[in-house]
Amino acid sequence: MRLFWTFFWTFLLVQMATYVMGSMQGIGYNFATGALLGVIVTILVFVIAALIPDEPAGDHHH
Repeated sequence: MRLFWTFFWTFLLVQMATYVMGSMQGIGYNFATGALLGVIVTILVFVIAALIPDEPAGDHHH
């Protein structure tokens, strides 16, 4: 379920960003570009989440 919600929100946010950036550049909105970027960003989010250690950082008092 975590995969679905991550993809869902990433997909929506990337679609909005694609629309806004396209409008700022004066080019038309392209759903396929946003969809491809949404999939790529979702994969990157999961890769980065897998690389971040899950254990607590510990005590950093000197």
